[in-house]
Amino acid sequence: MVATPIGNLGDISPRAREVLGEVRVVLAEDTRRVRKLLSHFAIRTAVRSLHEHNEAREVPRLLAELDAGSNLALVSDAGTPLLADPGYRLVRACREHGIPVLTVPGPSAATAAVAVSGLPPVPFTFAGFLPAKGGARRAALDALGSLPHTLVLFVSPHRLAAELAACASHLGQAREAALLAELTKVHERCVRGTLTELAVWAAGAQPRGEYTLVVGPPPTAATPSPSPEAARAAVDEAAARGLDRAAALRAAARAIGVTRRQLYALVTRRDSR
Repeated sequence: MVATPIGNLGDISPRAREVLGEVRVVLAEDTRRVRKLLSHFAIRTAVRSLHEHNEAREVPRLLAELDAGSNLALVSDAGTPLLADPGYRLVRACREHGIPVLTVPGPSAATAAVAVSGLPPVPFTFAGFLPAKGGARRAALDALGSLPHTLVLFVSPHRLAAELAACASHLGQAREAALLAELTKVHERCVRGTLTELAVWAAGAQPRGEYTLVVGPPPTAATPSPSPEAARAAVDEAAARGLDRAAALRAAARAIGVTRRQLYALVTRRDSR
């Protein structure tokens, strides 16, 4: 498992170059990208495609090659393998068959983004890319919204505005966040603000490059409590999206940065007036 640069080719490690030059085959999702990398370092190792559509079929063949004594390297298009890329089935199958799996660690966009974001680094949950379809995306964000710590997501430049707007709606409009682009490259940049501010910025931007979003933890209990009116409005807004009462309460609590118990107390206080 060989980590490759996420942008700056100078970040490749000497060990990674050595291993990529010694193995019989390099496995990659996008063979064109890895060939460019190998060519840059004058590495002539054969390259074979391994992606989500052929991984199940290829795994038995690869296991046979490994059993016969072949050494293979798996790389990502950029960064550390398996993080939002294929390869899990192969690694699991190797472990189940007693075939050694070794790591050549190196660059990772997720950890690099957390390190430079200025947001609490521990604990954090890496969630990869959000689903492209709206319903699945909302369900994924609702699940992530229940976590009380930092989140890291890869964001598609083609859906940047829509995904940031969805994050603001489901994770909390006032949650602090950092949007990082072109990590390690010449035009590396970071936009900081609340999720709502980032969504507004993205609506007028021309997205270019790869984006990593770091979302800080929800507001703590020390944050001033919202008003009963704000709590009721948040519940009504969630219910208007078609959520049942329990789901609406959970979504509203996340949106205004309180626990469900606190939200229920606020709504009850308002309704009793």
